[in-house]
Amino acid sequence: MFIGHFGVAFAAKRVVPEVKLGTAILAATFLDLLWPFFVAAGIEVVKIVPGNMEFSPLRFVSYPFSHSLVMALLWGGLFALAYVALGGSRRAAFWMGLLVVSHWFLDLIVHEPDLQLFPELDIYVGLGLWDSIGGTLLVEGGLFVVGVWLYLSATRARDAAGVWGLWGLVLLLVVSYVGVVIGPPPHNVSTIVITAIVGIAVSVIWAYWLERHREPKASG
Repeated sequence: MFIGHFGVAFAAKRVVPEVKLGTAILAATFLDLLWPFFVAAGIEVVKIVPGNMEFSPLRFVSYPFSHSLVMALLWGGLFALAYVALGGSRRAAFWMGLLVVSHWFLDLIVHEPDLQLFPELDIYVGLGLWDSIGGTLLVEGGLFVVGVWLYLSATRARDAAGVWGLWGLVLLLVVSYVGVVIGPPPHNVSTIVITAIVGIAVSVIWAYWLERHREPKASG
């Protein structure tokens, strides 16, 4: 799953308004941020196989340390601990850890059976929604739209930058997503690694900047 993860991050603002959107995006995409580093180090393996699935040309051969269920739980716990160590509340930390873990369950919906429960356990799961472009767009697009709507219902702009900055981020994510859908397969694995890291980094930095120009709506 791609843009759906960002939708969940936007939606988190409704539940934990004190958490910055940049932190929520970092949590929701944390497994995908770890993954390219593991691929670059040769610890995990991905191949470009056009036609592998209707929606994605990527075959995730092995990625147990970033994307198995047990490791997702571990990374979620570590993220939550780090959040508390940096001064965040335990309640917010719980939700950030949950965001990290949510990544695995959202990927479960779209991936072919290539997700492991445990790194050394040869049991692979995945519901394969990526074999349907229409179904993928409906589910991921729906998550994203609902997430942005919940974010809008929980925050308000302090100035003009808070308005155009939000819609600029939304446009960036949508254009990137459309590029994945209609664009050609990546040239090589190095391109995937660089694109994944840069894409998440830009989104997180933009979101932190954005929240300097937006604020939670007063409750009640």
